[in-house]
Amino acid sequence: MIRRLAVLALAVCCSCATSAKTTGPKSGSPERTAADFFSLKLGSSWEYEASMLGEKRKLPVSIVKVVDGLAEDSTGARMLADAWGVRDERRYLLRNPIESGTRWNNVVSPSSVENYEIIAADQPCDAPAGRWEGCVIVESRNRIDGTKTLVNEITLAPGVGIVRMATTLEDQGKRLPQSQLTLLKFTAAGAAPVEAAKPGH
Repeated sequence: MIRRLAVLALAVCCSCATSAKTTGPKSGSPERTAADFFSLKLGSSWEYEASMLGEKRKLPVSIVKVVDGLAEDSTGARMLADAWGVRDERRYLLRNPIESGTRWNNVVSPSSVENYEIIAADQPCDAPAGRWEGCVIVESRNRIDGTKTLVNEITLAPGVGIVRMATTLEDQGKRLPQSQLTLLKFTAAGAAPVEAAKPGH
């Protein structure tokens, strides 16, 4: 299950997605595009702490191949930036324009539709790996049945990618935490790593 979480979160092909954008408050940075919130160059790497239902583990991921703009990571997942946004093989993770209120849908199967919205843009964000300005927060909602909805809140930092992701199950007014992914270390291609501070520093 944690590997599945990582593939969804890092999303490092082609997406069977449809989209519909509605306008919202102009709180984002219009000069930035979805591609600016990912590091899809060969050699970029991340280390996450993945937590699911009480189980925790460290999860390393790195970009191992880039061909014609298509980046493949060490888990075999692939990601591509295009004119509309950044996508993996099943879904757009971030769509343009980068501003609060931008919405889109991903049809991931005949019975499953994910509804996405940028709920905050141009915000500071942090994780054990560091602090960044100009971050964006995306919420996705996927109705499971008549009472249950799976909610993902994804925080992305410019030039880094996902720094946090929390998954919650909404069931009849209750919110039940399911999983969390937190960035411990990030290394941009050709740069020194940025990682969590050691205790006492």
